[in-house]
Amino acid sequence: MTRKEALNSVKANVENENLIKHMLATEAIMRALARRFDEDEEEWGLTGLLHDIDMELSEGDMATHSKLGADLVREMGASEAIAHAILCHNGAHGIPLETKLDKALFYADPLTGLITAAALVRPDKKLAGLEAKSVKKRFKEKSFAAGVDRQQISQCSEIEIELGEFIELGLVAMQGIAADLGL
Repeated sequence: MTRKEALNSVKANVENENLIKHMLATEAIMRALARRFDEDEEEWGLTGLLHDIDMELSEGDMATHSKLGADLVREMGASEAIAHAILCHNGAHGIPLETKLDKALFYADPLTGLITAAALVRPDKKLAGLEAKSVKKRFKEKSFAAGVDRQQISQCSEIEIELGEFIELGLVAMQGIAADLGL
């Protein structure tokens, strides 16, 4: 499966522009993580891009979200590694995170929300001037972006990356596609 095919499938299955932007942001972070860990950048990127492809199809039902997505990406020709990471990124299923790819997706998914929220409270609402230290400060404010699971993000140390570096890597990755994110 090519990125173009994956993106076309995302656009065919997802109408919500903000959800598509979240998936693009997750893809960017996953690609950056793959480079950091010398992993397959294409596979990791596709995992991030496709991870919520079923959110609208499952109508947000967390009991089916990611199960449907894993089946869908398998049918599209994605690897079993991609399908498994997508399946277990929804903690509601209780499926253990087994690989570095599984864990990276699980930790990166909520990071996009924190970084986006930190950009949106800036006067210019842009990622360009946002600094990692500001995101780290916001991370500590429990009332800021309250829906972001900070414990999930902070587990990044399980893939041998410290929280500060993880936030910086995520921010730089998202800044690299700021135009696509409208930020």
